[in-house]
Amino acid sequence: MNCKIVSTAILLVPLWLQSPAKAWNPEHLEQLRQTGSCVGCDLSSAQLPDALLSNTDLREANLTGANLLRADLRRANLTGANLAGASLINANLSEANLAGSNLSVASLIRANLTGANLAGAGLSLAKLPRANLSAANLRQADFRAADLRNANLNSADLTGADLRQADLENTLLENANLTGVFMPDSSFHP
Repeated sequence: MNCKIVSTAILLVPLWLQSPAKAWNPEHLEQLRQTGSCVGCDLSSAQLPDALLSNTDLREANLTGANLLRADLRRANLTGANLAGASLINANLSEANLAGSNLSVASLIRANLTGANLAGAGLSLAKLPRANLSAANLRQADFRAADLRNANLNSADLTGADLRQADLENTLLENANLTGVFMPDSSFHP
């Protein structure tokens, strides 16, 4: 599917209206731009690189396959959002609420998730090399087969998280709570 880069300026360009079919709903994108809130909206495959979305309300939003490269999502509410396959490379998600969200196969390379709430989030097969998850709430998160190489999980709460088959090469885990964690070798950390 061929999607165009979306920004405030491009929304007004006539050529944009002639673009091929897209998955995301332009009315939802406009609602987000106008109000900073778009609960349950469809922004799947939306092109939002460098978007300024701090403090936005995107609960239950469909952002599958969205391009959020370098997006500012600080303190955004993404509870229950579907971000499967989304590109969040170098995105700032510090203190964002991603509880129960789906980030399976998402690319979070070098993303800042400091202090973020990812309790119960699905991150299986997610790419998180060099991501900063320090002091994040990762309770019951599913990291099965995720790439966490060189990630910072210092002081993170991983209580009950599933790390089976995850790549933890050079991952920082100083002061992390590993109670009830399933480790990459399928062992259980009591």
